[in-house]
Amino acid sequence: MEQSNNFVVILAGGIGSRFWPESRQDLPKQFLDILGTGYSLIQATFHRVKAICPTQNIFVVTHESYKHLIQEHLPELPVENIVAEPFRKNTAPAAAYISYKIFAQNPNANIAICPSDHLILYEASFVSTIQKGLEYAAAHPVIITLGIQPTRPDTGYGYIQYNTQEEDNKIHKVITFTEKPNLDLARTFLKSGDFLWNSGMFIWNVNTFIQEFKRFLPEMAEVFDKALKFFNTKDEAELIAHIYSQCSNVSIDYGIMEKVTNAYIIPSNFGWSDLGTWESAYEHAHKDNHGNAINCKQALVIDANNNYIKAQKEKLVVLQGLDDFIIVDTDKVLLICERRNEQEIKEFVAEIKRKYGETYL
Repeated sequence: MEQSNNFVVILAGGIGSRFWPESRQDLPKQFLDILGTGYSLIQATFHRVKAICPTQNIFVVTHESYKHLIQEHLPELPVENIVAEPFRKNTAPAAAYISYKIFAQNPNANIAICPSDHLILYEASFVSTIQKGLEYAAAHPVIITLGIQPTRPDTGYGYIQYNTQEEDNKIHKVITFTEKPNLDLARTFLKSGDFLWNSGMFIWNVNTFIQEFKRFLPEMAEVFDKALKFFNTKDEAELIAHIYSQCSNVSIDYGIMEKVTNAYIIPSNFGWSDLGTWESAYEHAHKDNHGNAINCKQALVIDANNNYIKAQKEKLVVLQGLDDFIIVDTDKVLLICERRNEQEIKEFVAEIKRKYGETYL
């Protein structure tokens, strides 16, 4: 398989509202250094995938309002590889846009789709897993997803049941997709041993994807088909605005993966987290002897345990007598929330928007 046929697409258009107040509409989660590593999440993702294919074969799909941020965070990336969406229409239109664009450049392309804001602890394992998937997708008409071994009955993830017996080079046939089950069902899935978390990463040969896209989202595919000759030309941006106005708001999972008969999964173990919440950031952060994750330059913590503390670098934080809280201080907002209630942050954001408009979002 030619290395030049391998492409990686980084999806970087989301808002990341569960990381409010640090993640805002004008500076969302993928552009933040959530874990205090010195790199934003998208920078870490980009450096990770450079081991998979040449830099000129890496594309970033983002909302047009973030194009300048991509250039700022990834100066190595050719500017023509920043693919700007005019509207947010979920992941299926984004996958179609980039697949058609790459097809117009290389009709033999094999594509790995990766979110921009995930944590991967074991990068060598991640790279080898993606490479194995690209090789398999080049030789078989399948759509592959990467599955993560569940460690708890989490209701925030999608679950994928797979055939544990049937495998080809440790790539298994998918049986069913279940989106964010209730707790009892999640416990059943965990106990059964044949379910994996859906990581949101996909691999396909561009011809296979376009074929399935036409089969299951034919109206959308027809619009992209008609525009194929304009991709990678000066008319592309204007045309995409027209195309997106006709696209449904639908995910890859719901629009395609849950319907195809050729979905396969690679059980993966590379220290993955989607870093979807402050709680997940707490879990992966370095902690002091009292379980406090302190992500600021200077802090004095007294009789306080198991807190997540994040503040601007120049600010001294003094904390006394609190246990199990999330404390996030930004230039406009101070958030103090019990860790066990962090799922309510999205509700806080909705209420703040209703009461104060966009000022603090």
